[in-house]
Amino acid sequence: MDPILIIQMIIAAIIAASLYTLIGIAPGTDETAVLAPVTLVLVLTGFPPEVVLAFFMSAIVAKKLTDSIPVAVAGIPGGVMSAPMVDHAMVLKKYGSPDVSIRKMASGSVIGTLVAVPLSIFFASAIIPIGDYIKDYANVLFFAGAIFLALISKNKWLALTLIVPFALLIQGLRHLYWGIGAVPEGTNVFVSFFLGITIGPVIYSLFQLMNKSFREKLQPLGNKQITMIKSEKIKGFPNPFKILDKKEVATASVASFFGSITFFMSPVGMTIFIGETLTSKIKDPIKRASRAISSMDGLTNAAYIAGVLIPLIAIGVPLSPMAIGPANALFNAPPVYTVENNIHHILSTSQIVVATIIGVIVALAITFYVTIKYSQQICAFVFKYVPHEAMLALFVGLVVMLAFMDAGLINIFGVLLIGLVAGLLHRWGINYGIQFMILYAAPWIVTKLMGM
Repeated sequence: MDPILIIQMIIAAIIAASLYTLIGIAPGTDETAVLAPVTLVLVLTGFPPEVVLAFFMSAIVAKKLTDSIPVAVAGIPGGVMSAPMVDHAMVLKKYGSPDVSIRKMASGSVIGTLVAVPLSIFFASAIIPIGDYIKDYANVLFFAGAIFLALISKNKWLALTLIVPFALLIQGLRHLYWGIGAVPEGTNVFVSFFLGITIGPVIYSLFQLMNKSFREKLQPLGNKQITMIKSEKIKGFPNPFKILDKKEVATASVASFFGSITFFMSPVGMTIFIGETLTSKIKDPIKRASRAISSMDGLTNAAYIAGVLIPLIAIGVPLSPMAIGPANALFNAPPVYTVENNIHHILSTSQIVVATIIGVIVALAITFYVTIKYSQQICAFVFKYVPHEAMLALFVGLVVMLAFMDAGLINIFGVLLIGLVAGLLHRWGINYGIQFMILYAAPWIVTKLMGM
């Protein structure tokens, strides 16, 4: 591999690790909302696929390492995937050990990464022979995936009922654009619709705030007081295998294994199910909480890494919640990448592995060290000086720009409509995974299923 390209990958990974270390600490930053737009911009800008992949893998490892910090310090999830750990982290905080919480979760993330990367490569290599067969039935699999995810969601009947109407909305807008000449007929407007779903909850909240009667019902919260207990300092480079005891390492490894092989299922659901199952018989509250948070963090990291690598290496079609969400631009970012020509087709397995390893190693070296050493200082800085609203505004601005580039002025309003509906569905319990599956399957649902 070209040495200059390797240097570019390392630089990209360093930038990603630095950026998403800060973003991960900011409370409430959803993984899809903060990763998908930036990755998409890098792809559309023309960066080499190896550089984009190294950036993305570094970003996801850094994000997953640091989103546990606000959980441990303030009981506020840094992202969707850290929400199941709040109760256990609060147990440790109650006993005066928030620093233990941070170290256990970060160390669990390291275990998850170390387990997931080789396991994902092995599993992907094993299913490469049937990859083309799976790809031929991609549309059917997307539709089946939407049904499956709907059935395991909380509001399953509502989710099932709204699959077809949401598909009709997506295809209806596409036909409208063709009819008025906004885009040539047959052009599949995808990127901006995907991003509309991504920021749907934000769009829905903004529209709610425009409603005067809704605003009048809101109660002012004032300044939120957050108390942080000073943690002990660790000398030298922290070792996750010393921070976790032998049982915690074993449990985190088992959880990471299951997180990797169930990459096609909901990471949140698997985190709760496997994490609680592995720790339910432990009676001591501190030991149970420590084991649970390290296992859950390992599982989420493993599920995210496997959810990207296995479809990327073996299939080339995003057939996991992670691939179809935050990592979607690696698979489908017209006109640069399409389902027929993306990183899976452009790079060899060895090139994908090299880019992944560079991204992962850089993120672990930077973010794990920073997380263990300076987590509280960084957390205090972010809480004081980095407004959550500013980051959301940045991502909304990116989406508006890309919507205009996709299909002109009318598409900005089309994306607002998609976002408003998607945000409402998200509020009703119809998660990103279901909505993204519908987005992919919409042409097939309308032309094949509804045309019967």
